[in-house]
Amino acid sequence: MIDRLTENKIVLITRRTRLAELIVRFNTLDQARFYVEHLGADFSDYLAEDECYRAAVRDTEARLERLGRVQALERAFVPNFIFGPQDTVVVLGQDGLVANVLKYLDGQVLIGVNPDPARIEGVLVPFRPPDLDALMPAVFADRRPIRLVTMAEARLNTGETLYGVNDLFIGPRSHTSARYRIGIGERAESQSSSGIIVSTGLGSTGWLRSIVTGAQGIAGALAGRSLKLPAPRAFDWDADYLFFSVREPWPSRTSGAEIAFGKITAATPLTLESQMPEGGVIFSDGIESDFVRFNAGARATIRVAARQGRLAT
Repeated sequence: MIDRLTENKIVLITRRTRLAELIVRFNTLDQARFYVEHLGADFSDYLAEDECYRAAVRDTEARLERLGRVQALERAFVPNFIFGPQDTVVVLGQDGLVANVLKYLDGQVLIGVNPDPARIEGVLVPFRPPDLDALMPAVFADRRPIRLVTMAEARLNTGETLYGVNDLFIGPRSHTSARYRIGIGERAESQSSSGIIVSTGLGSTGWLRSIVTGAQGIAGALAGRSLKLPAPRAFDWDADYLFFSVREPWPSRTSGAEIAFGKITAATPLTLESQMPEGGVIFSDGIESDFVRFNAGARATIRVAARQGRLAT
């Protein structure tokens, strides 16, 4: 019987490694090895990464079991898992895994643990498994600083709601044009574009930054000047606003391009009405499988979510 420090519940979130995904795809380790080596890649890197991650899982579980009641959960089951209000969530993986998990939480503290610093730089996973020995008791006692993270919320007239920790994408599932009516404040117009990106402060150094950088470069080239432009500024993780950007809006007789970029606040949510007969989606954090359908007649209100993520620091 394990002599635990507390009876607090700890949910440990893990993920499949690249090797584990390959074995699922090809059924056996040998078949996975043949596939990778047949393409001229180094299979030993897959093996080393997998062993490092498995060792980190074993170490993390052993440490957490001395501190509370542990429930291990693979990433694929997170969307359907019911987290208790007092659960403490430990994520062992990359930044993307932290973002994927955070949007399913409602007030629970999340701790990001880096299983492999040689491969993962990780802003959202600042801790190593040995740090948990002192970190978890401090979190249980509310003696650890908590960083708040603003999330984006897409609420549809179908009753569905989707949250984004980094960003939301609204547009076509494939590389076609999205048709919709967009509204912000007193302005509204019908548009045809490659879709809309809504970014949070946490995600402002990602997709939004690439869009703004590209737009600045194009503007400079068209002006006939070679400009050394500063990198677009990130904004605070807990900012009470979001930014949206329309990708490649197409001006025509039936579609406008006046609303291309702007700020979403509590007073000015972004409203969208789909005009796509099929193939319209809203997905979050770059995970195309994590989506809601956005087809003709669907209306979405994009706003700052009422709940915030809570990261232990």
